Amino acid sequence: MSASEVPNSTEKSKQENPVLRLVLDLGPLLLFFGVNAYFGIFAATAIFMVAIIVALVVSRMLTGQFAKMPLVTAVFVMVFGGLTLYLQDETFIKIKPTIIYLLFAGILLGGLAVKRVFLRSLLGEAFDLDDAGWRKLTYRWAWFFVFLAGLNEVVWRSFSTDIWVSFKVFGLVPLTLVFAAFQVGLLQKHARSTD
Repeated sequence: MSASEVPNSTEKSKQENPVLRLVLDLGPLLLFFGVNAYFGIFAATAIFMVAIIVALVVSRMLTGQFAKMPLVTAVFVMVFGGLTLYLQDETFIKIKPTIIYLLFAGILLGGLAVKRVFLRSLLGEAFDLDDAGWRKLTYRWAWFFVFLAGLNEVVWRSFSTDIWVSFKVFGLVPLTLVFAAFQVGLLQKHARSTD
């Protein structure tokens, strides 16, 4: 992060409206699905790349900073989307989720191996958990990412491109939301008591 991206210590970082955050996260995926249905995977990939950049820029304008995970995702979309378009090979856009999920899992598990809990730096403002809670939550998310990577591989290798696109939009997102909902018990159990 460059000095220009660090919020001024005298002013609070602006918070994004949750509804707008949802639109910025889901909008590019929905465009990807819609364009694929009418114009195919290559046009959908091009639109997806543009939409991801627009969402990132809008988020930066509203909050004054780039969110880490969307920024990493955008980089991967540009690289794998670019390869898909340049080589006219849809395999690259299909393996992108696998690589991103394995990267996130590797970062989380690697952090735990060196006694660092990277999930805390991402979610620490939203949740105040004890150390055991952060470790358990990190393990759960890491293994969930491994599961999603495997599931993505099975779907793109076994089904048509249209089915894979539908799965990416209407399968991976709901699965992630359901998994997150199942973490509420852990969050409550390990929440630090506040004064």
